[in-house]
Amino acid sequence: MTRPPDIAELEARARTPGPDADPLAAKERRLEAILESCGSVVLGYSGGVDSTLLLKKALDVLGGDHVLAVTAATPTYEPDEVDEAERLAGKLGARHARIVSSELEDEGFLANPPERCYYCKTDLYGDLKGLAAERGIASVIDGSQVDDAADWRPGLKALDEQGIVSPLREAGFTKADVRELSRRLGLPTAEKPANACLASRFPYGTEITVADLERVGRAERVLRDAGFDVVRVRHHGAVARIEVPPGDRARLLEAACAVLLRPASPLIAERDLAELALGDGYDVGR
Repeated sequence: MTRPPDIAELEARARTPGPDADPLAAKERRLEAILESCGSVVLGYSGGVDSTLLLKKALDVLGGDHVLAVTAATPTYEPDEVDEAERLAGKLGARHARIVSSELEDEGFLANPPERCYYCKTDLYGDLKGLAAERGIASVIDGSQVDDAADWRPGLKALDEQGIVSPLREAGFTKADVRELSRRLGLPTAEKPANACLASRFPYGTEITVADLERVGRAERVLRDAGFDVVRVRHHGAVARIEVPPGDRARLLEAACAVLLRPASPLIAERDLAELALGDGYDVGR
């Protein structure tokens, strides 16, 4: 005959968290179910915190034979970032492919309207859908999450129009959730700052050219080489506005004459930039 539990046992059970006591664990289970339903996936992979978590979970759920991480090589991103994405994918044990994206052939993108990201995502995920069809892969997925929908993200419209699956968003993951689960899983991207393509450095309505993208990229490399790991250089015609986290502003001012302006001056001269300005800080989410 089974002995009924005593009071101490009942109290111990009450103190033991149930399976849904951890909201993040519940979201993780939903994420796994969504990925399982995809069967096999092509993942648009940037090497950032969101897509790296999604890649890890896709590999865990579907296995390496059913996951292909794809990174677009484009002047709107630094070549080092593409190399780093490939390295991270390999470290996780994923198959990886590079494609040459076509947004710089799209006049809608080059005109740099407020919906610029719509044109870029339409081109990119159209290419990924074609690749998936060629390889017999069932689904194309991306790493957008809930917080993206709260911001101005016209690219999400393109994803929805093309039937791209966004498992993190569907499972209810916020950016904070992504970082926390990445920490729990020991992913090297857990604290990686958010990044945006170099096209975001230009005011809407300013035509985007490969030459100007390269100039902005080189200017940011100069700053990173000077020790500013998180930095953006905004292109405003004759003004280059440098944005760093608030804690780096004093150091940036100190370094301006001794370190920054001398190596950066050829880049400035190329564009006839007459002025450098400090921005109002750095938003890691943009």
